Amino acid sequence: SNEAAIRMAKLVTGKHEIVAFSKSWHGMTGVAASATYSAGRKGYGPAAVGSLAIPAPNSFRPRFKHADGALDWQTELDDAFDLVDSQSTGNLAAFVAEPILSSGGILELPQGYLAALQQKCRERGMLLILDEAQTGIGRTGHMFAFQRDGVTPDILTLSKTIGAGLPLSAVMTTAEIEEEAHAKGFLFYTTHVSDPLPAAVGLAVLDVVEDEKLVERAQRLGAQLFDGLSRLKQRYECVGDVRGRGLLLGVEIVKDRKDRVPDHQLGAAIAAEAFRRGLSMNIVKLPGMGGVFRIAPPLTISEEELELGLKIIAESIEAGLAANTSLPGIAAE
Repeated sequence: SNEAAIRMAKLVTGKHEIVAFSKSWHGMTGVAASATYSAGRKGYGPAAVGSLAIPAPNSFRPRFKHADGALDWQTELDDAFDLVDSQSTGNLAAFVAEPILSSGGILELPQGYLAALQQKCRERGMLLILDEAQTGIGRTGHMFAFQRDGVTPDILTLSKTIGAGLPLSAVMTTAEIEEEAHAKGFLFYTTHVSDPLPAAVGLAVLDVVEDEKLVERAQRLGAQLFDGLSRLKQRYECVGDVRGRGLLLGVEIVKDRKDRVPDHQLGAAIAAEAFRRGLSMNIVKLPGMGGVFRIAPPLTISEEELELGLKIIAESIEAGLAANTSLPGIAAE
């Protein structure tokens, strides 16, 4: 879907430069891979011409700070687009972004950021593409994550949840952009385009999400999960940060919260201990960040299963710390 969206943006604008976040993941094909910066860039030759990146805002590790140490995302965004403008050849077509960078370590765009980003795009005649492969269809406590910010993208892409395990993706845009793309002969075709089976499944998924009120459920259980993880943060010094929204949360593992030095070894140990206890924990390891556990349970998870997961995580942290002789990760009581 991101490949099609970027192709559409290039055709409609008549330009070719695509900007993305430095810790983004948008796919492994063509221009989508060129807009992916979190992994998989080395050894494959040149990226697509006009591929540009800006730093992803990180409230736990801010590049620009206010006097109180909080992330100054507006200054960071202004500085980033100054660099984009200096590198651009005048052919900026689109910015492609995830509202929460999942493979980038569960980095949530601060409130206000998405609107400011859209304004930067408007000023330059760029389209804003939002990739909601992982955030869309209720996971964040909204049907779409962008709804919290009151921002409507020019192009929206969906996949993963909408197919409930089947390969289904979608590209949505405005009537004006669709008409312009059609007039210019937009072509994007694959062997399985418009396959009726996954399309029927997608419609069924939307019905289930609405009928079973899974959006509201994600919001309610997400708050319960966030509170439980926050209690672990209070107990263990190695839990540097808990972040995210709804049922898409991240836990960053560090040596200590003061210096925020990454502790990938401990993160791997915790993941192994959790697996031994029956809980599969996906961990993101990126340069300059601690190991970040991506916690995204099914929207249908029960409260009992959620509490069991929290219990296993706590036990796994204890076991992981016990494997280290100095036990540096236990917070003072």
